[in-house]
Amino acid sequence: MRTRFLIVLTAAALAAGLFVVPALLTTPASAAPDDIVGPPAKLPQVPKGDRLRNLDFLFGALKVAPNDESAKAVEERIWAVWMVSPSDTTNLLMSRVRTAVEQKDLDLALKLLDGIVKIKPDYVEAWNRRATLYYMKKDYGRALADIREVLKREPRHFGALSGLGLILQDIGDDKHALEAYRRALAVHPRLQRIPDVVKELQQKVEGRDI
Repeated sequence: MRTRFLIVLTAAALAAGLFVVPALLTTPASAAPDDIVGPPAKLPQVPKGDRLRNLDFLFGALKVAPNDESAKAVEERIWAVWMVSPSDTTNLLMSRVRTAVEQKDLDLALKLLDGIVKIKPDYVEAWNRRATLYYMKKDYGRALADIREVLKREPRHFGALSGLGLILQDIGDDKHALEAYRRALAVHPRLQRIPDVVKELQQKVEGRDI
């Protein structure tokens, strides 16, 4: 019953256009499964100027990156824009979330994130981080709900769509997982590990080419 509910929930979100393209779900690499797409441990400096224009430029550069190294550099700059909030309070609380996760106190991290999304609902990475923690706790319903919030605010979020793909694989919905991963690659063609997952799922869902 629970799995059926999750599949219905996801299908409804896809039909509504919420999963369009992407925490990534974000959490320190030491505290999360290796298959979660997340920000680097050390972020580059946030570009100055208009945030949306910076992101538009960076996503354009990401699509035409000539190699993995240059794509990774652009990806890190995108994460830097996403992660930093204009609110000092939000940034402080997010640093406490990171500390709580590193100490494996996921319940405290979730309580802090609950507070952030209430006072700063337009800050995408609070939703994204919380979705990651729910995924780590196998609470897929809440993780999916938070991914929806991420993608409503930033439909190009390759991390969130990668996370969506992971959840759908876990609940056995390989068809929609493949769709989510493909949308992630439409935004970030050189996303690490995902092309191999897409190839595997494509053979499983659509069969081998003759």
